[in-house]
Amino acid sequence: MLLRAVIRRDGTVGALEVIQAPRLDLGFSESALAAVSQWRYHPALHEGRPVDVYFTIAVGFRLDD
Repeated sequence: MLLRAVIRRDGTVGALEVIQAPRLDLGFSESALAAVSQWRYHPALHEGRPVDVYFTIAVGFRLDD
């Protein structure tokens, strides 16, 4: 599954969307969005100052018995 997000200058995740998901979703999209929205990043820097950036995130799922 691929997600696109804006990583804000404070390192939090903003505008988050699914750009590729399995045909049979089974709620994975909602789970991926909920998980990634809680992640924190070191902000990107441009000329030494933090900036917002778009970021593509691959999320994989594994089903255990």
